[in-house]
Amino acid sequence: MSSSAPKRRLEVSREAPNRATGKRVANRQRRNKRRLLPTPALAGALALIVAGVGSVAISSRTDSNALDSSYQTISVNYSGSSSGDGGDANVDISRDFDRDLLEKQANAQAQQREQALDQLAAKTQKRAQELKLNQWVLPVTGYHLTGRFGQSSSLWSSTHTGLDFAGPSGSTIVAVGGGTVKSAGSAGAYGNRTVITLPDGTDIWYCHQSRIGVQVGQKVEPGAVIGYTGSTGNVTGPHLHLEVHPNGGAAIDPGSALTAHGVTP
Repeated sequence: MSSSAPKRRLEVSREAPNRATGKRVANRQRRNKRRLLPTPALAGALALIVAGVGSVAISSRTDSNALDSSYQTISVNYSGSSSGDGGDANVDISRDFDRDLLEKQANAQAQQREQALDQLAAKTQKRAQELKLNQWVLPVTGYHLTGRFGQSSSLWSSTHTGLDFAGPSGSTIVAVGGGTVKSAGSAGAYGNRTVITLPDGTDIWYCHQSRIGVQVGQKVEPGAVIGYTGSTGNVTGPHLHLEVHPNGGAAIDPGSALTAHGVTP
């Protein structure tokens, strides 16, 4: 009896801890289950999330279907496809287009461009020629001014109607502006005179020349040699007597006319 009693107490002492441990484990599992159970608020949030995901998926599918449908419609309208299913969404427009028509239109466009460029070049050339003819230059070099427009003297029967460029006899005279030779020859008190009509109708007189270098009807450009200074006519020494007559009418101050055209004598 004495040997069995201790053994029994030992078995009891071993079982007691096991029961205590089991209770603790069971309690922990119950608490964990309670934590995992969703609260009413959490359950509602989960429901909203699930609903939102489903809505997004449906919306995405709907938008994709709408875009596919619109693209198919555009493709059909552009390419001219008449397929019964409304056209292929992946149609290659460049291959479906009428290449013969494209080439014809491209050639027509190229010809139109060439014509436009030719017209522009012609207009530019015409304008450049007009500017060139209207550009004025000094008629002589190596000069000094003597008689001026509007002066009075016993040397002239009336007031002076031109501008005198005095210089060595035989000095080169050039056209002030481009135009057509209206007259060329002896003109009494003016001596050897050349009259050139500019495009705007203005007549330029070049008087007292020793020698005339152009003929009637000849066209000249600004700066072209037309004669040489001299002492022909009513003069006191070699010089060029220059007069300016707008529209072939009364003379105006040549100095002012030259300045207005960018030339200061």
